[in-house]
Amino acid sequence: MHLQYKAANANTWHGIGCHASPWRIVDDCGGAFTMGAIGGGVFQSVKGFRNAPAGVGHRLRGSANAVRIRAPQIGGSFAVWGGLFSTIDCGLVRLRGKEDPWNSITSGALTGAILAARSGPLTMMGSAMMGGILLALIEGFGILLTRYTAQQFQNRKQMIDQNDSALKSKKDWRQLWTQ
Repeated sequence: MHLQYKAANANTWHGIGCHASPWRIVDDCGGAFTMGAIGGGVFQSVKGFRNAPAGVGHRLRGSANAVRIRAPQIGGSFAVWGGLFSTIDCGLVRLRGKEDPWNSITSGALTGAILAARSGPLTMMGSAMMGGILLALIEGFGILLTRYTAQQFQNRKQMIDQNDSALKSKKDWRQLWTQ
């Protein structure tokens, strides 16, 4: 995530990201809007094409009309979610003083709960659980992927070390090719 470490004060608030919280929040809102608008545009183009009357001309117009009407709305919904998530995440980093997966999981749960607040406490709990579980899955997958790729590079380093030791043990260049 948007970490900006500074060597002099790596353990202080200014060194663990969210230093420029407003810019991170705006950046995340823009990215979320873009993802929502593009994804919503693709989905709505297919939906508009399928629901339009028969004929290629009608279907293309229906597709374009659906994208024009719905894609910005979907992008806006994504932007609200992304902005709220980023705001809560930066607040948790500031409050806790460290950036770890628990911040993202908690931010997802709180974002889900806040966005469902108008529907009552039961819906808030369900949305909070969904947000927390979704972010836990995303963070868990990210951790597993990082560990897998780290093992891959570690095995490569061990193989290179073994080859280097084998090369150093051979005295003549002809011995390198005859084993």
